[in-house]
Amino acid sequence: MAHDITQYLLAAQSPDAKVRTEAESILSKFREENLPQYLLSLSFELSNDGKPIESRRLAGIILKNDLGAKDSGTKEQPVQQWVQIDISLKSQIKNSLLNTLGSAFREASHTAAQVVAEVASIEIPRKEWPELVGSLLANMTRPDGSPSLKQATLEALGYVCEVISDEDLVQDEVNAVLTAVAQGMNISELNPEVRLAATKALYNALEFARTNFNNEMERNYIMKVICDAALAKEAEIRKAAFECLVSIASTYYEVLEPYMQRIFELTSNAVKGDEEAIALQAIEFWSSICDEELELQDYEVPEIGDSSAPHSQFIQKALSTLVPMLLETLLKQDEDQDQDDGTWNLAMAGGTCLGLVAKTVGDAVVPLVMPFVEANISKTDWRSREAATYAFGSILEGPSIEKLSPMVNAGLEFLLNAMNDENSHVKDTTAWTLSRIFELMHSPATGFSVVTPANFQRILGVLLASIKDAPHVSEKVCGAIYFLSQGYEDSGPSSSLLTPYLPDILSSLIATADRTDSSDSKLRSSAYETLNEVVRCSNISETSEIIAKLLPAIMLKLEQTLSLQILSSDDREKQGDLQASLCGVLQVIIQKLSSAEETKPIIMQVADQIMLLFLNVFACRSTTVHEEAMLAIGALAYATGPGFEKYMQEFYKYLEMGLQNFEEYQVCAISVGVVGDICRALDDKILPFCDGIMTHLLKDLSSGELHRSVKPPIFSCFGDIALAIGVHFEKYISYALPMMQSASEVCAQMDYNDEEMIDYGNQLRRSIFEAYSGILQGFKNSKAELMLPHAPHLLQFIELVAKDEQRDASVTKAAVAVQGDLADALGSNVKMLFQETKFCSNLLAECLQTDDEQLQSIATWAQEMIRRAFSDGS
Repeated sequence: MAHDITQYLLAAQSPDAKVRTEAESILSKFREENLPQYLLSLSFELSNDGKPIESRRLAGIILKNDLGAKDSGTKEQPVQQWVQIDISLKSQIKNSLLNTLGSAFREASHTAAQVVAEVASIEIPRKEWPELVGSLLANMTRPDGSPSLKQATLEALGYVCEVISDEDLVQDEVNAVLTAVAQGMNISELNPEVRLAATKALYNALEFARTNFNNEMERNYIMKVICDAALAKEAEIRKAAFECLVSIASTYYEVLEPYMQRIFELTSNAVKGDEEAIALQAIEFWSSICDEELELQDYEVPEIGDSSAPHSQFIQKALSTLVPMLLETLLKQDEDQDQDDGTWNLAMAGGTCLGLVAKTVGDAVVPLVMPFVEANISKTDWRSREAATYAFGSILEGPSIEKLSPMVNAGLEFLLNAMNDENSHVKDTTAWTLSRIFELMHSPATGFSVVTPANFQRILGVLLASIKDAPHVSEKVCGAIYFLSQGYEDSGPSSSLLTPYLPDILSSLIATADRTDSSDSKLRSSAYETLNEVVRCSNISETSEIIAKLLPAIMLKLEQTLSLQILSSDDREKQGDLQASLCGVLQVIIQKLSSAEETKPIIMQVADQIMLLFLNVFACRSTTVHEEAMLAIGALAYATGPGFEKYMQEFYKYLEMGLQNFEEYQVCAISVGVVGDICRALDDKILPFCDGIMTHLLKDLSSGELHRSVKPPIFSCFGDIALAIGVHFEKYISYALPMMQSASEVCAQMDYNDEEMIDYGNQLRRSIFEAYSGILQGFKNSKAELMLPHAPHLLQFIELVAKDEQRDASVTKAAVAVQGDLADALGSNVKMLFQETKFCSNLLAECLQTDDEQLQSIATWAQEMIRRAFSDGS
């Protein structure tokens, strides 16, 4: 039976901290002691129209948080908690939520719709709650059903479609959902809230409608209600309708041909005359079409029997009217658009779409854009000059070098002069355009660059002068220097062009990072990121002395941050951001100087001081720094090798903190990576710390709270530890191998239709193979027989992966390498197993015929190891 928790929910919102804390403590205790009753009580509170609005609101928020996950990576925990609740209690909670959809209190019915979807996301994939869709659809046809019930029901249908897979509903249910939604969207629906909820629900249901979109009559009807809604009186409905069109552009591109004329009219009218939020969606439709056509161009040569979507060339066909429409949007800038990073307006959307159009159609865009550039670039009105510059910068990727280079060479001096324009918007966009030119048309390594020994000094002079401009201009100039430097990476003698100017560039970037006139830390971060790139791409044989002088300067800056006065959380955050940037610079310097034997001693001489700095930074306990300092320590471990051992005692406590940081999972993932770096540096000298490290790694793997993305690096780390400590890994076998085997079973059950899951599945499979490889190599010279009982399971896993034709190349390499390691470590002991597994030889044969030289080489080696295993046993 539900408990009455109204008084505690109200007290938890009290302005009196003592009352509030006490109430929160009581609710927290109730949750821990009896979660099912706690959830039931919350659902009853939410559904009871006689309760105060404030307590119902909080009950809804808590329910949402308890049944949902912050992200897909931490979904396991709420799922397990819900699954364990008694079925009759779950039914009461679900019925209570469904009843709340009819509540007169709008906030309660809206929240109930969201919580219904959270429960559905757990139950429907498990084939539970089969009656849910039917119950929701029944609300739509109830004679006494109020508009607010219809609205909340449509919201629930939309949210449910958002959180479940299109395989979770049978076609009859999909048809019924689409029918209900289309009826709600129809012009005949007089209630705008219902019509809006229906349009939003359709957006979430579109991916379920594949069969319906293949049926011309049904498709025509769906497209008609969307196009009608795009002309609705209410702006919110129009916006939701355009959002549906954007989704259809990417989901059903191949059937759009008959509707494109109507859609062009709708989008064109919206861009020219509708509210900005709707015009932005209209432009987004064309950006989505570009994305689709670019993807189709990547797979232009269809294989025999390939039934992929035809390339309809919508952009090419619409080019002559689409480009002028986009160019007009570039003139609709905001006065303060350069001051706020979060700004997204019509001009920006138009420029982004124009860039995609250029990538899609290439040279054909140039003659349509250049007259606009030439007509506007010298006008007295700043908007015209800025729009012309933005248009020019937007079309630099897509058209051929042959088409662009005459214009860029002719326009470069004009752009350099424009860095002195009286208007800061024009200077901002000019600096961005220059950075695009250096990114896309400056590649000395390939023999082409608009930057020459003749104009280099002029270019750099303008950039170093303009970096002192307003912060938003300076930030874009940093980007230009970043790409100018990047062009000289691996460019041989050409990189010498940069060397004489390196001290000036570095001192300008440090001065920029030290500026106090920027309202946020973005300029400083950009300056340091650019400095990192300049160091990384410099020619070490010529610049080692310059970089060696930079090292103590950055170390001093980092030391000075330790004594900053911290009076507020804002001060603490600023200190953390600055330390993060400086640790990042030190990481790059360490990597650069340790990449050559001649310069490695520079790092070795100051390694103790650097490590002490990092340890002091850790003592500040800021998360951002934790990440950057961890990464820098990984670089120092690589540079110092076995010499890193003397730091382990002091560093280990921070490494432990990182491995236990579930909340900021990126810190945890980086800490796991650093364990691998240290293993490679110390080999078996890491042994004294392995019990603690393995305990934390195994706990991390068992946790439902830790984001799943950290789990693959942990398996790879098992391999690193085993390689480092060899036979001493024996004591961890009984813990690590079952984890690896259960993870490989998880791989077998994954939904590889979901793009996010495909990436995660590839990472997980590769890391499991890497773990096996490391353990097999670690045991190779003694105790290899310990792995014999696990060989059949490993081969089953390889077979499972071999059957997946969609597998990533890195997974294939790891699967082939582990076959070689298995044969190499166990020799003739696995002869029988290999004889029984035809898929191994098939996989090797496939890899030997590939164009990937690295994969060929791994397969050749693995084949030789297997051949030796067979001959050892003969």
